[in-house]
Formats: sequence, C-alpha cells, structure tokens
Amino acid sequence: MEKFPSRNPLIGHQLALLTIIGFWAFYALILSLRAALLDFPAQAVLFERRLMVALVGVLVTWILYVGLRMGDRQSLGFRVSVAFIGAIPCAMILASANFYIFNLYDPISLFKDPSVGRTIEDLKAQLGLSFWQEIADISVTHYFFLIAWSSLYVAIGYAREVREAERKTSRFAQAAQDAELRSLRYQVNPHFLFNTLNSLSSLVMTGKPKEAETMIQNLSNFYRTSLSSDPLEDVTLEEEVELQRLYLEIESVRYPKRLKVSIDIPDELMGQHVPALILQPLVENAIKYGVSRSTRPVEIIISAKRDNDVLILSVIDDGEAVDSDQVGGNGIGLANVRDRLEARYRSAARLDTQMVHGGGFIAMLTLPLSRRIAV
Repeated sequence: MEKFPSRNPLIGHQLALLTIIGFWAFYALILSLRAALLDFPAQAVLFERRLMVALVGVLVTWILYVGLRMGDRQSLGFRVSVAFIGAIPCAMILASANFYIFNLYDPISLFKDPSVGRTIEDLKAQLGLSFWQEIADISVTHYFFLIAWSSLYVAIGYAREVREAERKTSRFAQAAQDAELRSLRYQVNPHFLFNTLNSLSSLVMTGKPKEAETMIQNLSNFYRTSLSSDPLEDVTLEEEVELQRLYLEIESVRYPKRLKVSIDIPDELMGQHVPALILQPLVENAIKYGVSRSTRPVEIIISAKRDNDVLILSVIDDGEAVDSDQVGGNGIGLANVRDRLEARYRSAARLDTQMVHGGGFIAMLTLPLSRRIAV
C-alpha cells in the first residue's frame, strides 16, 4: 500500500548526514586556515584536535537532527523554536568537549613567545577567566554554528513541504478540470437522446415503422461509437466527422426533403485531434434553428481549414434568419462548447458565431493544431 506523502520525512538520513559532515569539515578547514595565518605552532597537533572536536560535533549535531526531525510537519514557528532551544544544550556539550580536548588533554603551547604563557591555562590565569566563563564563551560560538545548520535543515524541509503542497494542488486542479470536462462531455449525450426519442416517438405515432427502425439502428451506432471513447481523450477529426454523419443520418429521417449535408475537409486535416463531440452541439444547433424552422431545403456545411498554427472548424447553415438571442436556446448549446474549450485549452481556443444577412448561421471553432502538417 502506498504511503501518504505527508507521513514521509522531509529530509532523509543520508542528506542530513552529508550536510552535517559538510558543515563540520568547513569548521575544521576555516579554523586551520585561521591558525595558519596567525602562525600558531604545532599546526599538525592542533589540526588533529580540531578533527576530534569536529567528530564530536557530528555526533552532537546528529542528535539535534533527530530532535528536529520529530518536529517535521509541524508549523514553521514550532520547528524554528525547536532549533533555537535544542541548540543550547548541544552547544554546551560541544563547548565542554572542546575545552577538554584543547585545555585538559595534554595542554600544548599556542604561542612562540614564552612570556605570553606556555599553555592556554597560563593565558587564562593572566586574563582571570574562570572555567564557566570559558565554557560560556565557547558555547556561544558553537551555538551560532549549530543554529546555522539548523536553519539550513528547516529551510530545506520547508521548501520540500512547499513543493509537495504545490504538486498536491496541481493534482487537485487537474482532477477538478478532468471532472469538469467529463461533466460537460456527458451533458451532450442526454440532450441529444431526448431530442431523438421525441423524433422516434413521432415516427411511430405517424405510422412510419421503417423510418423508425432506421433511426433506432443509427442511434445505436452513434452511441456505441461515442460512448466507447474516454471523455478526457481527444479523437481524430475523421472520427469526429463520422460521428456527425451518424447524427445527421438520424436527423435525415425526420427531415428527408429539407436536410442537405456537405463535408468540406481536406484529407491532410483528418488526422488532427479535437475534443470528442465538440461539433455535436453546433450541428444540433443548425438542425434546431436552421432546418426545423424552415420549409425549404437547408444545407449544413461542416468544413475545416488551416490558418498558420490553428485549425478552424466551421458549421454553417443557410436556414431562415432568426434572432441571435434565440440561437443556442436555453440548454447547453453553444455555452457547453465554450465551457469545454475553456476547460481544455484555456485561452488558446475559442468559439465565434455570426448571423448571416438574409438567413443562416455560422459557428466557427478555432483550435491549436495538434500536429505539424507538411506544407
């Protein structure tokens, strides 16, 4: 079973150990360079003892890391507080180890001038520093060093937490968009089914069994084809046009003398991908407001052309003139198409409509090309 991301540690042991070792190696290097610049004697011995302090520092910082890791997924303020408070005892432990390694364990002279003092103990005696003053002084230095590492740890953990939140937000946004696309896609089928069943009922009541049988067969083919595709996947323009042919064959049973259909799409554009059933509301609109309201033959033209890097799909009818406010009705109609384009392409696609003077209506889709076309 997959674990929830929030239960995983923000920073693993390996990365934590590498940063700890890196910090203390930097510590030993800086102090060694400082001693070399000041020309301290016994450089080799001092370097060995700095390495001993660095090793103790690695162990103490690892303990601090364990404490900080227990505060993962807590608020940023809580983690910062743990870092500042937890660094206090760690700094005191380091200061005590540092004091023992340099002052109590085989003291050595740090100065070439004997008058200054042979050992650190001699220097402290001249300065009047007590044991606890010495520990406090060393603790402050190590405290800020530990705080620097803790800040790095908290910053890396917080940045990773932000990235996790961004990825989760992106997944939620994608899921919401997918749900929206599914909802808009499935709005088309019930709307079309309602109209077709009304037409089928009319054929049965008027004693036209053959026409009714043909409509049922075409309806079955239409739904078998349309429902077999994933609403989130695009289809080729050829498949989309074939679906509209099935739909228009169904409608031709209702309007055998009034409906004329023309398909004008170049072969090289048939492989372009478009949202499934994106033309359905446009063709249905042409039937509803162009063919059904006319007493003369009405031609519906489905065409496609390329314009630079976009694909332009048009559904045109030469039906009777109607009020532009009536086109699209109160159902999903053109609004559904616009919503689907917005959810799928954002601002990269659009639907334009135009009333034709003297009668007719043009619905024009502008979509990005899904693949390059040889010129």
